[in-house]
Amino acid sequence: MPVHVALLRGINLGAKRRVAMADLRTLLEGLGYEDVRTHLQSGNAVFRTPTRSAAAVGAAIERAITTELGMDVDVVVRTAAQLAHVLAQDPFDGRATDHSRYLVVFCAKPVLPAMVADLDPARQAPEEVAVVGSEAYLWLPDGVQDSRLARSMTDERLGGTWTMRNWKTVRKLAEMAAG
Repeated sequence: MPVHVALLRGINLGAKRRVAMADLRTLLEGLGYEDVRTHLQSGNAVFRTPTRSAAAVGAAIERAITTELGMDVDVVVRTAAQLAHVLAQDPFDGRATDHSRYLVVFCAKPVLPAMVADLDPARQAPEEVAVVGSEAYLWLPDGVQDSRLARSMTDERLGGTWTMRNWKTVRKLAEMAAG
């Protein structure tokens, strides 16, 4: 069965929108997913399912969260192979040295270069963005908290649903998905 990774957007960041990872695992198992494992408290799950379409898996999870937990949560899903590809396409390999300040924006739809073309590199420096497929890679050497570049990643700019993870988390999820 294919391995998928679900990335839930915007949960467990404050007092609201709390989802216990045990509840998330139970919810995913209730959908028939197998070998369900979570990573951290920020809504990362790795599991097996016979469904091959990442979009169909994401939609099923979103419906289940709405029905079972009474919350509207966006979910972006990648297969294990897609996540491995994210690592292999690393546009900042060797330059992004602090993995907590190197982020990947996972988008539900492909990111067109035109969507970030107005981000003037000179105005963003030392921050950098690179687009590869459905991901935008952000190198934020001074951190994410005060980053203008990170704040510019919006639903409008990126054409819909997205969620962000740091490189350390992406690597761990890829490792979990690989077996």
